[in-house]
Amino acid sequence: MSRAAHRYAIYLAPAEPFRTFGAQWLGRDAESGEPQPLPPGIAQRPVEWVEAPAHYALHATLKPPFRLAEGTDAAMLDRAAREFAKGRASFEAPLVLRALRGFLAWCLADTQGRGGRQMHALADACVRDFDRFRAAPSAADIARRNPSALSAVQRAMLDTWGYPYVFDTFTFHITLTGMLDAADETSALEMLHKAGGALLEQPLHVDGISIFAQAEPGADFVLARHYRFDGTTADGAGAEFLA
Repeated sequence: MSRAAHRYAIYLAPAEPFRTFGAQWLGRDAESGEPQPLPPGIAQRPVEWVEAPAHYALHATLKPPFRLAEGTDAAMLDRAAREFAKGRASFEAPLVLRALRGFLAWCLADTQGRGGRQMHALADACVRDFDRFRAAPSAADIARRNPSALSAVQRAMLDTWGYPYVFDTFTFHITLTGMLDAADETSALEMLHKAGGALLEQPLHVDGISIFAQAEPGADFVLARHYRFDGTTADGAGAEFLA
């Protein structure tokens, strides 16, 4: 029998070659939870740059972290993810490295292109279809989003969906750093372009979604299970938190 995690999330776990480079850059592998060496071409980088994203592991958010709602359980979430993924069509999404809200991320190169539209549609569907599993956020959860700094639309999304950046306010991104000042942003951009710029010559292949799990408050997120669009699955270190 599985044991429930503190929180779950529906993420896109990047395929190779983004997966290996990103895990090494962050210093932690999403599937095993194990530490990783730095990527080739990077002798060192400040730990402070990656502390925040390493906590969540390499991913793109589709359905932000949530506690299970009353009347739902991990087995139900597992079944829903299998059904959601099965039969969907894979697609390619070109990426670009850029600054976003003060941090660096791989983002969509063309949000209006076919891959960009497909990614947005996938994220929208995840937000809607998995919302029945999301417990209402606490006052502390809301406060952490600094609601006074949000736009009216973002605040409405936070109130309705528990997260300010969904649907019309959604921006696909694979986070690579925490918040950086101008000097560190320039240095990190140079380092990532030099060591990993060639990755962006090919699009990101999207062929599934993944559930990540956080065992307890403050714990790092680990991959629980991949759900591929061809109907197959693959487990990660957090599979114990699913059926």
